[in-house]
Amino acid sequence: METTRDGGARPAGDAPFARAVVLVEGVSDRLAIETLARRRNRSLAAEGIAVVPIGGSKNIGSFLDRFGPRGLDLRLAGLCDAGEEGDFRRGLERAGLGSPGTRADMERLGFHVCVRDLEDELIRSLGAATVLRVIEAEGDLESFRTLQKQSAWRGRKDEDQLKRFIGSHSGRKARFASLLVDALDLARVPRPLDRVLESLTLPRTPTPRT
Repeated sequence: METTRDGGARPAGDAPFARAVVLVEGVSDRLAIETLARRRNRSLAAEGIAVVPIGGSKNIGSFLDRFGPRGLDLRLAGLCDAGEEGDFRRGLERAGLGSPGTRADMERLGFHVCVRDLEDELIRSLGAATVLRVIEAEGDLESFRTLQKQSAWRGRKDEDQLKRFIGSHSGRKARFASLLVDALDLARVPRPLDRVLESLTLPRTPTPRT
Protein backbone atom coordinates (compact mmCIF):
# COMPACT_ATOMS: atom_id res chain seq x y z
CA MET A 1 0.00 0.00 0.00
CA GLU A 2 1.28 3.46 -0.91
CA THR A 3 0.19 6.95 0.07
CA THR A 4 -2.03 8.86 -2.31
CA ARG A 5 -1.81 12.58 -3.04
CA ASP A 6 -4.24 13.39 -0.24
CA GLY A 7 -2.19 11.43 2.31
CA GLY A 8 -4.40 8.37 2.30
CA ALA A 9 -3.29 4.85 1.56
CA ARG A 10 -3.92 2.68 -1.43
CA PRO A 11 -3.15 -0.99 -1.91
CA ALA A 12 -0.09 -2.05 -3.90
CA GLY A 13 1.45 -5.24 -5.22
CA ASP A 14 0.00 -8.48 -3.92
CA ALA A 15 -1.50 -6.95 -0.73
CA PRO A 16 -4.75 -5.23 -1.71
CA PHE A 17 -5.92 -5.40 1.90
CA ALA A 18 -3.11 -4.56 4.31
CA ARG A 19 -3.32 -6.04 7.78
CA ALA A 20 -0.42 -3.99 9.12
CA VAL A 21 1.22 -0.64 8.46
CA VAL A 22 4.75 0.53 9.23
CA LEU A 23 4.80 4.32 9.62
CA VAL A 24 8.11 5.96 8.68
CA GLU A 25 9.20 9.55 8.29
CA GLY A 26 10.30 9.51 4.66
CA VAL A 27 10.82 7.57 1.45
CA SER A 28 14.41 6.58 2.30
CA ASP A 29 13.17 4.83 5.45
CA ARG A 30 10.57 2.94 3.41
CA LEU A 31 13.19 1.82 0.89
CA ALA A 32 15.53 0.64 3.66
CA ILE A 33 12.81 -1.48 5.27
CA GLU A 34 11.67 -2.94 1.97
CA THR A 35 15.25 -3.77 0.98
CA LEU A 36 15.89 -5.53 4.29
CA ALA A 37 12.67 -7.49 3.93
CA ARG A 38 13.77 -8.63 0.46
CA ARG A 39 17.16 -9.68 1.78
CA ARG A 40 15.46 -11.70 4.51
CA ASN A 41 13.30 -13.38 1.85
CA ARG A 42 10.13 -11.74 3.10
CA SER A 43 7.41 -10.45 0.81
CA LEU A 44 5.75 -7.57 2.61
CA ALA A 45 2.99 -7.44 0.03
CA ALA A 46 2.21 -11.13 0.49
CA GLU A 47 2.22 -10.65 4.26
CA GLY A 48 -0.18 -7.72 3.97
CA ILE A 49 2.35 -5.21 5.34
CA ALA A 50 2.49 -1.68 3.92
CA VAL A 51 5.34 0.74 4.64
CA VAL A 52 3.91 4.27 4.56
CA PRO A 53 6.03 7.47 4.60
CA ILE A 54 4.22 10.14 6.60
CA GLY A 55 6.16 13.15 5.31
CA GLY A 56 7.76 14.10 8.63
CA SER A 57 7.18 13.38 12.30
CA LYS A 58 4.68 16.21 12.79
CA ASN A 59 2.20 14.19 10.72
CA ILE A 60 2.29 11.09 12.92
CA GLY A 61 -0.97 11.91 14.70
CA SER A 62 -3.11 12.01 11.57
CA PHE A 63 -1.67 8.72 10.30
CA LEU A 64 -2.21 7.01 13.66
CA ASP A 65 -5.80 8.26 13.62
CA ARG A 66 -6.26 6.90 10.09
CA PHE A 67 -4.72 3.46 10.63
CA GLY A 68 -4.95 2.96 14.40
CA PRO A 69 -7.75 1.90 16.78
CA ARG A 70 -9.85 4.98 16.01
CA GLY A 71 -9.63 4.37 12.27
CA LEU A 72 -8.95 1.20 10.28
CA ASP A 73 -7.57 -0.54 13.39
CA LEU A 74 -4.66 -2.12 11.52
CA ARG A 75 -1.64 -3.49 13.28
CA LEU A 76 0.95 -0.71 13.59
CA ALA A 77 4.71 -0.38 13.77
CA GLY A 78 7.02 2.52 13.10
CA LEU A 79 10.52 3.89 12.75
CA CYS A 80 11.75 7.38 13.61
CA ASP A 81 14.92 9.38 14.28
CA ALA A 82 15.97 10.24 17.83
CA GLY A 83 15.19 13.92 17.25
CA GLU A 84 11.58 13.08 16.42
CA GLU A 85 11.03 10.56 19.21
CA GLY A 86 8.94 13.02 21.21
CA ASP A 87 6.53 13.59 18.33
CA PHE A 88 5.99 9.86 17.99
CA ARG A 89 5.50 9.34 21.73
CA ARG A 90 2.91 12.11 21.96
CA GLY A 91 1.17 10.83 18.83
CA LEU A 92 0.92 7.29 20.21
CA GLU A 93 -0.56 8.54 23.47
CA ARG A 94 -3.10 10.82 21.77
CA ALA A 95 -4.13 7.97 19.46
CA GLY A 96 -5.02 5.83 22.45
CA LEU A 97 -2.18 3.36 22.00
CA GLY A 98 -0.69 3.79 25.45
CA SER A 99 1.61 6.18 27.33
CA PRO A 100 5.14 5.31 26.14
CA GLY A 101 7.30 7.12 28.68
CA THR A 102 10.47 5.30 27.64
CA ARG A 103 12.03 3.95 24.47
CA ALA A 104 11.36 0.43 25.74
CA ASP A 105 7.66 1.32 26.03
CA MET A 106 7.68 2.47 22.41
CA GLU A 107 9.32 -0.76 21.30
CA ARG A 108 6.59 -2.79 23.02
CA LEU A 109 4.14 -0.91 20.78
CA GLY A 110 6.25 -1.75 17.70
CA PHE A 111 7.84 1.70 17.31
CA HIS A 112 11.63 1.91 17.13
CA VAL A 113 14.05 4.83 17.36
CA CYS A 114 17.25 5.30 15.37
CA VAL A 115 20.18 6.82 17.28
CA ARG A 116 20.56 10.14 15.46
CA ASP A 117 18.95 8.80 12.28
CA LEU A 118 18.85 5.80 9.96
CA GLU A 119 21.81 6.98 7.86
CA ASP A 120 23.94 7.20 11.00
CA GLU A 121 22.85 3.69 12.05
CA LEU A 122 23.75 2.25 8.64
CA ILE A 123 27.13 4.00 8.46
CA ARG A 124 28.08 2.75 11.93
CA SER A 125 27.01 -0.81 11.13
CA LEU A 126 28.87 -0.90 7.81
CA GLY A 127 31.94 1.13 8.74
CA ALA A 128 33.29 4.09 6.77
CA ALA A 129 35.45 1.96 4.46
CA THR A 130 32.50 -0.12 3.24
CA VAL A 131 30.33 2.96 2.71
CA LEU A 132 33.13 4.53 0.66
CA ARG A 133 33.27 1.43 -1.53
CA VAL A 134 29.52 1.71 -2.14
CA ILE A 135 29.92 5.39 -3.06
CA GLU A 136 32.79 4.56 -5.41
CA ALA A 137 30.80 1.76 -7.06
CA GLU A 138 28.03 4.28 -7.75
CA GLY A 139 30.49 6.66 -9.44
CA ASP A 140 30.06 9.30 -6.71
CA LEU A 141 33.52 9.22 -5.15
CA GLU A 142 34.67 12.42 -6.87
CA SER A 143 31.63 14.28 -5.55
CA PHE A 144 32.35 12.99 -2.07
CA ARG A 145 35.99 14.12 -2.29
CA THR A 146 34.73 17.57 -3.26
CA LEU A 147 32.66 17.72 -0.08
CA GLN A 148 35.67 16.68 1.98
CA LYS A 149 37.58 19.71 0.65
CA GLN A 150 34.92 22.19 1.70
CA SER A 151 35.99 24.33 4.63
CA ALA A 152 32.97 23.33 6.73
CA TRP A 153 33.80 19.62 6.39
CA ARG A 154 37.59 19.53 6.04
CA GLY A 155 39.13 17.52 8.87
CA ARG A 156 35.82 16.17 10.17
CA LYS A 157 35.38 12.47 10.98
CA ASP A 158 34.78 10.23 7.97
CA GLU A 159 31.44 9.13 9.39
CA ASP A 160 30.22 12.73 9.69
CA GLN A 161 31.35 13.54 6.15
CA LEU A 162 29.62 10.44 4.79
CA LYS A 163 26.41 11.24 6.62
CA ARG A 164 26.42 14.77 5.23
CA PHE A 165 27.12 13.55 1.70
CA ILE A 166 24.39 10.90 1.71
CA GLY A 167 21.83 13.19 3.29
CA SER A 168 22.63 16.29 1.26
CA HIS A 169 19.60 15.87 -1.01
CA SER A 170 16.56 13.62 -1.00
CA GLY A 171 17.32 11.72 -4.20
CA ARG A 172 20.74 10.64 -2.99
CA LYS A 173 19.40 9.80 0.47
CA ALA A 174 16.73 7.53 -0.99
CA ARG A 175 19.13 5.89 -3.44
CA PHE A 176 21.74 5.10 -0.81
CA ALA A 177 19.17 3.81 1.69
CA SER A 178 18.69 0.71 -0.47
CA LEU A 179 22.35 0.45 -1.46
CA LEU A 180 23.63 0.54 2.12
CA VAL A 181 21.09 -2.02 3.33
CA ASP A 182 22.11 -4.25 0.42
CA ALA A 183 25.73 -3.98 1.60
CA LEU A 184 24.96 -4.97 5.21
CA ASP A 185 26.12 -8.16 6.83
CA LEU A 186 22.76 -9.56 7.95
CA ALA A 187 24.29 -10.34 11.33
CA ARG A 188 24.99 -6.62 11.82
CA VAL A 189 21.71 -4.97 10.84
CA PRO A 190 21.03 -1.84 12.94
CA ARG A 191 18.75 -2.83 15.80
CA PRO A 192 15.87 -0.39 15.10
CA LEU A 193 15.69 -1.44 11.45
CA ASP A 194 15.81 -5.13 12.34
CA ARG A 195 13.30 -4.87 15.16
CA VAL A 196 10.67 -2.89 13.27
CA LEU A 197 10.27 -5.81 10.86
CA GLU A 198 10.51 -8.39 13.62
CA SER A 199 7.79 -6.63 15.63
CA LEU A 200 5.23 -7.52 12.96
CA THR A 201 5.93 -11.24 13.35
CA LEU A 202 5.28 -11.16 17.13
CA PRO A 203 1.86 -11.36 18.85
CA ARG A 204 -0.03 -8.07 18.72
CA THR A 205 0.13 -5.87 21.84
CA PRO A 206 -3.43 -5.23 23.06
CA THR A 207 -4.60 -1.62 22.76
CA PRO A 208 -5.22 -0.10 26.21
CA ARG A 209 -8.82 0.72 27.05
CA THR A 210 -9.54 4.46 27.09
